[in-house]
Amino acid sequence: MKLSRYFFVFLMGFFLYAFVEVTGRGYTHWTMCITGGIVLIIIYTLSNHPATSLIKTCLLGMPLITLIEFTVGVFDNIIMGWQVWDYSEIPLNILGQVCPLFSFLWFLLCIPAYFICRMIGFRLAPA
Repeated sequence: MKLSRYFFVFLMGFFLYAFVEVTGRGYTHWTMCITGGIVLIIIYTLSNHPATSLIKTCLLGMPLITLIEFTVGVFDNIIMGWQVWDYSEIPLNILGQVCPLFSFLWFLLCIPAYFICRMIGFRLAPA
């Protein structure tokens, strides 16, 4: 049951992040969909831990998502040359892959993700 729950959360993250990106910038990349799924599993795990509040989830989620974004960005954009995104024009960026502005946006995105994950955890909890 637990594996299917994580698979469901992964799919939610896959499709919700794709929706956010397509809505926000008009397109996405398949690697970002996978990244969205992985990130939602992390937020799900954080948000359904009894000692983790909304603010703790956001404060832990933001650097974790930024680290994942940097890792995927180095692979996608630098190693593979796919040019999925480029933050080079944004102040304080690191190699054009991450920047404080988007780290702050990840913090904000953790807020609805927290509530979505709590709802999933509540709905899919064993009876």
